[in-house]
Amino acid sequence: MINVTLCPVCGGTDLTSFLTTTDYTLTKEKFSLVECSMCKLVITSPRPENQDLGKYYQSHDYISHTSKANTLADALYLIARKFTLRSKRKLANSLQATKGNLLDIGCGTGDFLATCQKDGWKVFGVEPSTSAASLAKQKGIQTVETIDLVKESFQLITLWHVLEHVPDLNETLQKIRELLAPDGVLLIAVPNHSCADGKKYKEYWAGFDVPRHLWHFNQQNMDQLLSKNSLTLQKTLPLVLDAFYVSLLSEAYQGKGILRYVNAFVTGVKSNWLARETKEYSSLIYIFSK
Repeated sequence: MINVTLCPVCGGTDLTSFLTTTDYTLTKEKFSLVECSMCKLVITSPRPENQDLGKYYQSHDYISHTSKANTLADALYLIARKFTLRSKRKLANSLQATKGNLLDIGCGTGDFLATCQKDGWKVFGVEPSTSAASLAKQKGIQTVETIDLVKESFQLITLWHVLEHVPDLNETLQKIRELLAPDGVLLIAVPNHSCADGKKYKEYWAGFDVPRHLWHFNQQNMDQLLSKNSLTLQKTLPLVLDAFYVSLLSEAYQGKGILRYVNAFVTGVKSNWLARETKEYSSLIYIFSK
């Protein structure tokens, strides 16, 4: 196990206990979260060694690596994904006047890239999971296992719920900056534990997803991290549907029955309603440029 002693955002060493939560997806192991007293980044620590992280993704329940629904929650996720793909593609188109090279890091089964490719983008993906990459290949998507194998430059680079999984944050962001064209745009979507549903569910909040999620950001330290890597925040956007899905998983983690669907819907509505004023949505999209 790796005991993180240095904050990758601000370099702080005063890391205090935040909460203890559980890997509800696979192993049922307990993991501790600590918080940097300076920038408030929350960190999973201690966490598995880098070479051991892969086993925590080897689950039929890890829905982003499959196109098959094993539960009702999975089915709802896949339905929602069909709707969000259109909005994601529309957002991608709005970020660049010309549809050039698009790199999706952590592309999973390639659905986002496939819809962008049909719309005129030249797409490329990074995906370490061989099973997910195989499904992407069936959709005509070219992928590589690691970002180090990518050599071209890109007008748009996207990370949809990926940065929180990356062990070497600053090294990865420096590589991304190198791959970004001079007029390129970087899009990063991550969970936001400062949201109302995060505060309600606490250790049961599915957005923590330990130990797959190594870092747990808020808006301030996300901006600080990217600024440290010479990338400038342009705007922040909400992912409204995430509050409902994350709340549904969080309800299930507490062992609740059929009422969890009602509870999750009510919590999702409340979280999004409160975020209209606080801007603390369950997940946020950050748009950066060089």
